[in-house]
Amino acid sequence: MSAEGAAKPLALVVAGPTASGKSALAVRIAEEVGGTIINADSLQVYRELAILTARPGKEDVDRVPHRLYGVLSVTENCSAGRWRQMALTEMERARGEGRLPILVGGTGLYLKALEEGLYEIPAVPTAVRAEAEALLASGERDRLRQDLAEGDPESHARLHPNDTQRLLRAWEVLQATGRPLSEWQRRPALPAAPWRFAWILLLPPREVLAREIDRRFQAMLEAGALEEVRLLMDFDLAQSSTAAKAVGVPDLAAYMRGEVDLDSATRAAQAATRRYAKRQLTWLRGQVLGRKETILLIRAQYSDLNSRRIFPKVLQFVLTLSG
Repeated sequence: MSAEGAAKPLALVVAGPTASGKSALAVRIAEEVGGTIINADSLQVYRELAILTARPGKEDVDRVPHRLYGVLSVTENCSAGRWRQMALTEMERARGEGRLPILVGGTGLYLKALEEGLYEIPAVPTAVRAEAEALLASGERDRLRQDLAEGDPESHARLHPNDTQRLLRAWEVLQATGRPLSEWQRRPALPAAPWRFAWILLLPPREVLAREIDRRFQAMLEAGALEEVRLLMDFDLAQSSTAAKAVGVPDLAAYMRGEVDLDSATRAAQAATRRYAKRQLTWLRGQVLGRKETILLIRAQYSDLNSRRIFPKVLQFVLTLSG
């Protein structure tokens, strides 16, 4: 590590796919070294999605400071840029209190934006986003694609035919700013955070994750996930909104509307969660494993059952960095 890098304050990242035990591990670390846990999950920022996002409960929040959990309404948009600024503020706050910032989550885009920087693109007005939603809902996808082909051929050429989310994003930016998204992406980016990042990466075997995902979703149902979805449906969110697409929400909403039975909805939500974990694993292997300078890899799920085997190694890693 360069002298310049060593002079930067330390921030710890605890990452892994959903159900890998990263939140429980972060709490143990924070207790041992005096840390503040900062949420890096794009859905746990929403206060109305406590159960289905497995947001830390009161017991854990009482044990160590937690930041950026449940801080926004599902009616608000939390972009990578907005989260990045909130995270930097909380990191400085933790540092001022003499605590170690511990970023915890599986949203790769958020963590990448924080550590490596981010293209600064103006916010899209609500009216433009509503127009895009209306066009899509009325079957005008081809018009959206044609507008993009004419105004931003570079983004259009890169776009997968089924990638509705990126299609809407590129179209909205073009309409709101009069400039192609591809042009904004070539502009100077927000700089990398002035911190030294160390990563703890949990990569459990897929079959272990699959079992835990299925078990945990059943526990979510028992904890009130259906009522959470019922309340969420009252907001009448756009189908492309972040909260409406949260894993498990579309499937349970279909049950609430009488379209499927509960067993079918449960199996569909569990399968969707397993697919989500697979995407997270792919990103973590491609963007983190073998690319980060300071990283501790743990090829297991963290739990109370294996904490005696795993935690001493984790604590030694953190203390060595902090010393």
